[in-house]
Amino acid sequence: MNTSGKWLTGVVLGSLLLAGCVSKVTEKTQFSGFLPNYDGLQETTSASGQPVLRWVAPGFKPASYSTVVFTQLELYPTPSPSERIDMNTLHQLQTYTSNNARAVLAQRYRVVNNRSAVPAREPALIMRAAITGVSASNEGMHWYEVIPVAAVVGAASAASGHRDQNTELYIEAELVDATTGAPQVKVVRKVFGGTLKNEQQEITANDFKAAIAGLTSDMSAFLK
Repeated sequence: MNTSGKWLTGVVLGSLLLAGCVSKVTEKTQFSGFLPNYDGLQETTSASGQPVLRWVAPGFKPASYSTVVFTQLELYPTPSPSERIDMNTLHQLQTYTSNNARAVLAQRYRVVNNRSAVPAREPALIMRAAITGVSASNEGMHWYEVIPVAAVVGAASAASGHRDQNTELYIEAELVDATTGAPQVKVVRKVFGGTLKNEQQEITANDFKAAIAGLTSDMSAFLK
């Protein structure tokens, strides 16, 4: 290959790596299967201006409901801890995000743990939500085998020469009408946590606390 050919190849490869770096939403290949379907999702912006994939049923009004059935976020599918993120950290993220989400819901609704606790003839929503991935990389998440909930390092770190890494948390959620079973809202969101110094640094729950606060703040604004 001549010099110009090598240069062109380098430019193309560099562009592909940079394209991965700027993705702010979950890619279709990263959908976990937690939601029954992903039909109708459109990229939009949250109240704080963050990109999000969302679908809202025509005519949906948060104020039409008085109760929400919600226990906690799931870890979906079964987590696969690694040297950089252990099971304790995943559970801390699960608990912290769940508590923040419940607090936001409680500002507007009666929050109950199961469908049987909804008062008779009371309009209610069921909230299903999950953490579907955690990553630390320069180009976003790569699925590790078939288990998304894993800390993985992208090849772009070595290829681009950069040492700092972004931390990313992937959330999928839906609100369903408890009476009809019809979906009212579907959300797939990728949030960015703190920056790690290198590819050996462990991921902690603290890396995501500010990002989770922003996520639940957007949730509060959406439900007003």
